[in-house]
Amino acid sequence: MVEGLLKKIEDGKFEFVDIKFTDIRGAWRHITLPADKFTEKTLTDGIGIDGSSVGFLSVKAGDMIVKPDPSFHFIDPFWQMPVMSVVGDIYEVNPTEPHARDPRFTASKAIKRLHKILPGAEAVMGPEFEFYLFDEVRYEQGPNHGSYFVDSDEAEWSSAKEGKVNLGHHVRHKDGYHAAPPLDKTYEIRAQICRLLKEAGLDVKYHHHEVGGAAQQEIETSFGPLLEMADKSQLAKYLIKNAAVKLGKSATFMPKPLSMEPGSGLHVHQYLARDGNSIFYDDKKPFNLADMGRYYLGGLLRHAPALLAFTSPSTNSFRRLVPGYEAPVRICYSVGNRTAAVRIPGYIKDPAVMRVEFRPSDGTANIYFAFAAMLMAGLDGIENKIDPGEPFNRDVSSVAAADSLKCPLLPASLSRALEALEADVGFLRRDDVFSSQLIDTWLQLKYDEVEQVRSRPHPWEFRLYYDT
Repeated sequence: MVEGLLKKIEDGKFEFVDIKFTDIRGAWRHITLPADKFTEKTLTDGIGIDGSSVGFLSVKAGDMIVKPDPSFHFIDPFWQMPVMSVVGDIYEVNPTEPHARDPRFTASKAIKRLHKILPGAEAVMGPEFEFYLFDEVRYEQGPNHGSYFVDSDEAEWSSAKEGKVNLGHHVRHKDGYHAAPPLDKTYEIRAQICRLLKEAGLDVKYHHHEVGGAAQQEIETSFGPLLEMADKSQLAKYLIKNAAVKLGKSATFMPKPLSMEPGSGLHVHQYLARDGNSIFYDDKKPFNLADMGRYYLGGLLRHAPALLAFTSPSTNSFRRLVPGYEAPVRICYSVGNRTAAVRIPGYIKDPAVMRVEFRPSDGTANIYFAFAAMLMAGLDGIENKIDPGEPFNRDVSSVAAADSLKCPLLPASLSRALEALEADVGFLRRDDVFSSQLIDTWLQLKYDEVEQVRSRPHPWEFRLYYDT
C-alpha cells in the first residue's frame, strides 16, 4: 500500500502532496509538502503540527504529528498544478501514540469494539448529503447590530427581482422536491459535482432537487464500511463546497439557514453485515427486521438524546428539528414514515442491504464521532437486547398527548442534548472508545457555543419584546 501510493505520486508527476486531517469539530485542515519531500519516512514518522491550535488540547504539549494513511488518497481537482491528497491521523509525541481526541482514531476504536462483540461483522454506513446552493451570503454580528442575508435566484422571493433578466421560473415555497428544469436551475451544477465525486472514488446513487425552494439539493452515495464512508463523507463535503465556489455558488450544510423553509439533514442508513450481507434481515420477522436489527434499533432509540450531542451538535441543528418540515422531533421508529427519529425504509427490496435510517443527524456533525456514536448505541442495544417496541406509523410531529409517552420528545436544544450526554455517557465510554478527555473537551467546546448564542440578542426578539 505504501509503495503503491509513492509510485502513484512519482508516476503521476505530482508536484505536491496535501495531507488532510480532521479537527475536533469535524473540519478538514491541511499541510502541503513538495512531492519529492513526501517519502516512506513521511508515512512512518509523520509531520509535526500544533495540535492545540486545532482544538486537540493535548495534556502533554501542543506538539503533535499527523501521519498520512495511504489507504485513503485522491487527486485534488481544485489545484492548478497536480496535487495528490492523503488523509492523516493525529498522534501524540514522546511516546508516539494515537491521540485520544482524534476523530479517525475514535471511529477505529468503535469498529474494534464491534469486532470484539460480533467477530467478522462490519458496520456499513450510507449518508445522504443535503445542502443549499446560494448565490449570495452575508452575515455579521456586533454589540449593537446583527444581521444575515442569503439569496437564491431560484427562490420564489426572486420572482420580482430587477437588475437582471428575470424569466419567471422560480420554485415555490417548500415545493422543490424533484423539481424539473426550468425551475431546477442547479441540475448542471449537481451533475458536475457528481462527476467530481465519481472521479474521486465515490459511487453516486442519484441526485435531485430537494424540498427547499431556494436551491436545496440532495446527493446520495452508495453504502460502505464505517471508516471508509466517514473519509468519503469528508471528501464529499470538500468537493461539493469547492465545486460550488468554482461555479459561482456557495454550498452550505448548515441545518437551518432559512426561516420557514426545510432544513438540511444528514440522514444515515446503517446496518451490520457479514460476508457482504446484512445480518439485520430475517424474512420470518415483522418488517423483515431480524432480532439483531431490532436490538440495534432499540439502542439507537434508548440513547437518542445523548446521540444528538454528536449527530446534531450545533445550536442551529435544533432550529431544524421542529414540527412541520419532515424533521424528526420524537423518539420512536416507523416503517416508511419520515417524521420518526429512526425509519425502516419501506422500499428495501434487497435483503443484503436491510437497514435502519437515523434521521436527526446533520452536516454540522464531526462525521467520525457521529458514526462511531451511532454504532456504539446500536451495539449497546444488541448486548442488552433492548426492545424498541412497536413502530409508530402516524405523523409523530402532531402526535396526540395520549400517545406522547410512547414517543417522548427529542431534546429541543443543544444544551439539553449535552445534558443528556452527561447523564448517559456509559455506552460511549466502553473499551475507552470515546475517551474521557474527548467527552470533556467536546462538552466544553459545545457549551461554549451555547453560551455564545445565548448571550446575544436575536433579531426576532426586537419584534417580540422591544415595545414592552
